[in-house]
Amino acid sequence: MTSQQRVLVEISAGVADVRLNRPDKLNALDGAMFEAIGETLEELGKDSSVRAVVLSGEGRAFCAGLDMASLAAMAGADRSTTAGLAERTAGGIANRAQLVAYGWSLLAVPVIAAVHGVALGGGAQIALGADIRLMAPDAKISIFEISWGLVPDMSATVTLPKLVGADVAKELAWTARMVSGDEAARIGLATRCCEDPHGEALRLAADIASRNPDAIRAAKRLFTPAQNATAADLLAAESAEMAALIGSPNQSEAVRARIEGRQPVFVDPDLG
Repeated sequence: MTSQQRVLVEISAGVADVRLNRPDKLNALDGAMFEAIGETLEELGKDSSVRAVVLSGEGRAFCAGLDMASLAAMAGADRSTTAGLAERTAGGIANRAQLVAYGWSLLAVPVIAAVHGVALGGGAQIALGADIRLMAPDAKISIFEISWGLVPDMSATVTLPKLVGADVAKELAWTARMVSGDEAARIGLATRCCEDPHGEALRLAADIASRNPDAIRAAKRLFTPAQNATAADLLAAESAEMAALIGSPNQSEAVRARIEGRQPVFVDPDLG
C-alpha cells in the first residue's frame, strides 16, 4: 500500500489498523517513512469505509523520531535528505514534515495512538496528532529535539500546549525530559495508561466504528475547531451539526435500533 512497506494498513469492520513498520530501527523516521505516512494519510482520507483509525508501531517501540542518518545530514553540508520536508503542502496549512504528525488530526474520523516503548521527538509529535493516546505505563515519551539543538517542528507547537498547558509544554521542549506513561496520563499528555495499548485501542476503535459515522465525524469537527474560533463560532457550529443530523438516515437508524434492541446498520458517508 505504501512506499517500501514502511507503513502497514489492515482495514476490518470500519477500523484501520495502521502500523509504522521499521522495527529494526524502532520505527525511526527516514525519507521513505515520511513518504509512506503521507501516502497513508491521503488514502485513508479517501476511504469512506474507514470509521476509526488505530496508529501504532511494529516491534519494540512506537517511533524513535528522526533517524540518525537524517540528523547527521542536518549537521553536515549535505541536507538533501531533509530539505524537501520543508516544502508546503498543496493546502498550505503545513509542510511535509508537519503533515506527517498534524495530518492525523485532519482526518475526518477518530485516530487513536497506541504507544509502547518510546515515542521520541517526531515520534512524540505523531502521537500528539491523534485524537486519543493510550500509553503503556512503562512507555517513554519525550519532546526530544533540544537534545539535537533543535526545536519541535512537526506541529507540537499547535498540539502540545492544548494538552498540557503552555508552561508544561515549554518545560518539556526545553529539557527533553523523558515522561513515563503513568506521568503522561497525569499531566494530560496521554489520555490514559493501559497494559495493552494496542489491544485496548482496537477495542475502543471498534466501539466507535459501531456508532453513527455521521455523528462521529461531526463530533470530531466540533472538538477540533479552527485555531481562532470564538465561543460564538463554536456554538453556531454545534447548532449546524445538530440540525444536519436530526432526522438523517443514520440518526433515524440509531433511534430505531435502540428501540428495537438490535445492532444498528449504518451507511458510510459519500465522499463524493
